[in-house]
Amino acid sequence: MGYLFFDTGAMYRAVTWAAQQQGLPLDDGERLAQLTERLPILIRRPAAGETDGRDYSVLIDGTDVTWAIRAPEVEAAVSQVSAWAGVRHALVEQQRRVAAAVGMSNGPAGIVMAGRDIGTVVLPQADCKLYLNAGPAERAQRRHAELQARGESSDYAQTLAAVIRRDTIDSTRAVSPLRPAADAIILVTDGLPIAQSVALALQAVGGGWGEPGEVKSRK
Repeated sequence: MGYLFFDTGAMYRAVTWAAQQQGLPLDDGERLAQLTERLPILIRRPAAGETDGRDYSVLIDGTDVTWAIRAPEVEAAVSQVSAWAGVRHALVEQQRRVAAAVGMSNGPAGIVMAGRDIGTVVLPQADCKLYLNAGPAERAQRRHAELQARGESSDYAQTLAAVIRRDTIDSTRAVSPLRPAADAIILVTDGLPIAQSVALALQAVGGGWGEPGEVKSRK
């Protein structure tokens, strides 16, 4: 489609990584919010030569942290950090500015913004809302395979436990909990290859099938 892909989860991971690097306590919401407000996070398309399988590059103050923010210690802590209201407020404002800037730029005509509160909080006015879902076992297996493909060690049981823990924290937090928007089309992708999941999403975006609130799955 030529749209800009913007993964907001990478921003929360970036804050978590920076907090860990600086030794900040993750139970201090005020200090984490202050860090978030001043942290220079840049998410951009991969540059020439960045051919390591990344979908985008994440930089903090010019330092490439694309893979560092995917480390297990970040994965284990990101839900705790993202639950703080001050952190979310600072990043939501940035995310809205990114979305607004796309329409005024000479680049792609639209944006695909991914995150756990986009349709409900960040961009409730979005033209099309997709709630892409799969069970914990499926997502853990995908993550496990991704890590192994990059040559990193991965324990499936630990990965599954981390997925379940993050889902629990994100769906029960007081601020911007994980849930589908009332007018979202829900796509269930358990057992589907990537190409078929993409085809279903494109159909939904084009209005080919699916009504808000409906659960759709095709195998």
